[in-house]
Amino acid sequence: MQEKLERRSFLFALLLVTLAFALLLKPFFTPIFWACAITLIFYPVYRRLLMRYPNWRNAMALLTLLLCVVAVVIPVLAVASSFINEGVNLYQKIQSGEIDLSQQLEKVHSAFPGINIMLERIGIDLDQLKERLLSGVMSAGGFLAKNALALGQNTLNFFIMLGLMLYLTFFLLRDGDKLVTLLIRALPLGDEREHLLLAKFAEVTRATIKGNLVVAVTQGTLGGLIFWILGLPAPLLWGVVMTLLSLLPAVGAALIWFPAALYLYATGEPVKATVLIVYGITVVGLVDNLLRPILVGRDTKLPDYIVLFSTVGGLMMFGISGFAIGPLLAALFMAFWEIFIREFVSPSDSTPLSAGPEQSDVPDQ
Repeated sequence: MQEKLERRSFLFALLLVTLAFALLLKPFFTPIFWACAITLIFYPVYRRLLMRYPNWRNAMALLTLLLCVVAVVIPVLAVASSFINEGVNLYQKIQSGEIDLSQQLEKVHSAFPGINIMLERIGIDLDQLKERLLSGVMSAGGFLAKNALALGQNTLNFFIMLGLMLYLTFFLLRDGDKLVTLLIRALPLGDEREHLLLAKFAEVTRATIKGNLVVAVTQGTLGGLIFWILGLPAPLLWGVVMTLLSLLPAVGAALIWFPAALYLYATGEPVKATVLIVYGITVVGLVDNLLRPILVGRDTKLPDYIVLFSTVGGLMMFGISGFAIGPLLAALFMAFWEIFIREFVSPSDSTPLSAGPEQSDVPDQ
């Protein structure tokens, strides 16, 4: 009786200490998550380097980290800075009247009178839609300008978080295999289940960040490039917006390039508009079908509707990091239910709900 009481008391205290420690780390959730994600992506590079120089763990981890900074961190910071500058400049031009959005929308309306009739049939007032669109653009521009100012004021905090992420990434690269082994020993879920869940975590993180992000960046880059070639304003800004939209299945970069093509038709530039539509369909649109199966794999891909809802929900809950966190939580949710159905509902049926990784794939790290 005494032993049972002591065990329960210890477990309760362990739970309290763990919750307290989790609250302690809550302000650093974003750098911790991205450190884990970057480690999963670059760990194969570290392993290959370590195979050639097995006694230089610290040096190889540092070299891998430097490769990560050069390949990922510096380009992302450069693009983000340019994106914010272009967005703020565009907002200032709209606010000052240098760019008159009402006049541009009127050109589109005049060029496509059938749009007004179609909208009226489905109960949408074009004038009200125009006001909401203008209000939304101004709100987005104001939000971007405000956050650009806040980012400038919190530069020190940003670089502290970035430094913490890189610092943690170094140790995760160097000691990741030991940490995974320790985690498997500590979790009371059963080794087979833990291997499955950790493999699913690694698999979806790589697929979401390395695969989906590469596809989105490729589509956004190609979209921004054609905007620049055609002489459309703020090509980098729209390229980044197309990159973000490309993360969402069933939405994609067409939400930007197709209205831009309509605008070109309305302003008397049918050649540019036709080039943009053909390019968007044949180049930007086909990137998803060509690259995603190679980088992500059809068997490991979540259903599009799950990806859509989990990505949007992740963005709403976690900000920009949500595009990776949302699908990851969705994949873990499906993995847990797969284990539950297989072991508790239909023990004799070993067929998984979705194609999952084999146990041998687990500790890639």
